[in-house]
Amino acid sequence: MIVEQLLFTVISFAIFVSMFFRMIRNNDTTYIVVLVLEAIGIALNFVEVLFRVKLNMLFVILKYVFSILIPIGIIILEKRNMGLYEMIYLQKAKLYAFFGNHKKAKQALIDLIEKNPRSYKAHKMLAEIYELEGGMRKAIDEYVQAVDLNKKDYDSYYKVAELLNHLDKKDEASEMLFNLLKKKPDMGKASELLGEILIEKEKYKEAVNIYQEALRYNPVSYELNYNLGIAYTMLNDFQNAKTCYEKAAEINSLLYNAKYSLAEIALIYKDLEEAEKRFLEVIEEEELSADGYYELAKIYLIKGDKDTAIKYINTAIDSNAKRIVEKVKKEPIFIPIMAKISMPFNLEEPEQKGTPKLQEKEIKAKEHLEEMSEITRNLSYHDIKMLKKNSSGRSKKIEQKNQEQEQEEQKERRD
Repeated sequence: MIVEQLLFTVISFAIFVSMFFRMIRNNDTTYIVVLVLEAIGIALNFVEVLFRVKLNMLFVILKYVFSILIPIGIIILEKRNMGLYEMIYLQKAKLYAFFGNHKKAKQALIDLIEKNPRSYKAHKMLAEIYELEGGMRKAIDEYVQAVDLNKKDYDSYYKVAELLNHLDKKDEASEMLFNLLKKKPDMGKASELLGEILIEKEKYKEAVNIYQEALRYNPVSYELNYNLGIAYTMLNDFQNAKTCYEKAAEINSLLYNAKYSLAEIALIYKDLEEAEKRFLEVIEEEELSADGYYELAKIYLIKGDKDTAIKYINTAIDSNAKRIVEKVKKEPIFIPIMAKISMPFNLEEPEQKGTPKLQEKEIKAKEHLEEMSEITRNLSYHDIKMLKKNSSGRSKKIEQKNQEQEQEEQKERRD
């Protein structure tokens, strides 16, 4: 008992002195609260020693918590570059944010940054609040500060690029993403965003390279395979596009965009059975059902089955009259059955279903495939074979180029 009290007195007093000098060194009055708690714990111990009384368990616990556990916890946090002041204000800001009071949360973080401009966590949390409120430029400034303080904060680095992209600063966003992928090549979302920017800028070959590199680290990503298919589509490399879309459809069978693209590629190669099979899957998706029925109607007209074609084209118009009627009027293949197509009188009514939700890149790829299927409809099977052969040749050249590039990178790494 006496030994325990003696040890407690020595340790607690040493910690008290240490905390006092920390307060002086850091010029931080928040340590006063800790010193008061330590003093209470030490006083309880003196009462026990001087008056020879045995404290009950509650007071013994409080004595150790106040005098030893809390101060040691603070010292450990400071070893991890988080001072007491920082800890208190971060918790304060989190509490305000939890209850939706962003104004007070921001003020707590700003006060903390004024006291400690190198508080990484304060800058990052403030950036997140600004982003949540829509203050993208302020968010960018704070994320940049966070990255400067923590060079391995790749998420904040990505956030800066993402926000720059939202502000339509594509070149700056691209540059940041290229630099980020040099440091962290397995960051899938960075590859996806960079690929999307490159596709938007119609730099399809560069996008192919980005997606191929990303797939080395995440080969079962639907987005990467699907987006790579779009890039190949816009390069008219339909063989590689088909491979990518098939992989994407295999990964996620509930997303029908890849299946629609496969159906259009089948039409390009005059594989009507494959195209029909894919379009019958597509019509299960409300978003693409009208286009699926429209394409099925064309397939059955090519096959000579006018009755089924009429049924499908009328179903397509019921699904999305405004879009399908426009396409029917421009498509000569429907002339023989035009009299039996139910054309609505009012096309200005709001669409009830089938409203496009596709992204711009998907719409461009979809329209490109539809256009190519129209162009190739009157080609001979010999011409289609030549198209496949040329596409396959391009695929091998791209694959060879990528292998050579990979070998060069491996050589550089060895050197």
